[in-house]
Amino acid sequence: MKRLFVFTVAVASLAACTSSTSENVEKKPATVTLLAYDAFTPEEGIFDEFTNDTGITVKVITGGDSGVLVSKAILTAGNPEGDVLWGVDNTMLSRAEQASLLTSYEPVNTGDICINADKEWFANSDVPIPTRLEDLVLPQYRGLLVTQDPVASSPGLGFLLGTIAHFGEGKWQTFWEALKGHVHIAPDWTTAYTVDFSGSSGNGKYPLVVSYGSSPPAEVLYADPSNPITEPTTSVIESTCFRQTEYVGVMRGSANSPAAETLVKYLLGKRFQESMPLSLFVFPVNKEAVLPDLFVKFAVRAKNPLTVSPQDIEGNREKWLNEWRAILL
Repeated sequence: MKRLFVFTVAVASLAACTSSTSENVEKKPATVTLLAYDAFTPEEGIFDEFTNDTGITVKVITGGDSGVLVSKAILTAGNPEGDVLWGVDNTMLSRAEQASLLTSYEPVNTGDICINADKEWFANSDVPIPTRLEDLVLPQYRGLLVTQDPVASSPGLGFLLGTIAHFGEGKWQTFWEALKGHVHIAPDWTTAYTVDFSGSSGNGKYPLVVSYGSSPPAEVLYADPSNPITEPTTSVIESTCFRQTEYVGVMRGSANSPAAETLVKYLLGKRFQESMPLSLFVFPVNKEAVLPDLFVKFAVRAKNPLTVSPQDIEGNREKWLNEWRAILL
């Protein structure tokens, strides 16, 4: 009888322990890793509500410019370092598709890659702000532009594609040959805009920079609180704008695909999409998202942006990059 009692107690204890462990496993929140480029700076606390509603914790890992990010992800395709990838754009989408990098993806934002100008620098000089790409090869504009390496940088590649779209095959090379020795090539957008450009925080020596049509409102938002401004210190040269579409998707081989898909759905939802204009400085794709006044007033969305079809990018990207290297490097 004593043996039966001990056995019964042991079984009951084991069952209670198993039940408790099972409940703990069920209640343990999942973690989803979001891989993004360095400039991914979402609104602080934006994932708190998502975590409260779903029990899914979001871990953000950034790594380089878009080109570097995609290249790294391709090296581990099928065995990814994360679950969701943010930052593949229309200039690099074909690379991601060829590597079967994503099991699914959706457009998440749009914007324009454009030359930005330091208004104060030009106001204090005898040189007017250029209005078209052709102006950049004129003597008065030589040595004034910083752009990014198109091999590693998404905006750098977008600008190169914009020149190809504008001048055409066989002629864009002449434009770059004229720029050789008179344009500074930065490794990424962060260096170009925040260090080399004279019109932002870096106090660099280049008054023209390849950036975005949405950069001017950032200058107002992030102005020194001790010296606030109501007008941007920079302007956008609209005729140079190349249309960019960014995508977000679930990475092939993700260990937590259902949770990753839930996060993608949240990133496309109204709450996150409305947070993007003044945190990531891009235009939302969700038609229900309302743009903030600062963005409406100062962000530029080109009426006739330069474009290159995905098919042409896929078929010619490596050739164009090799030709650019041969000219500039």
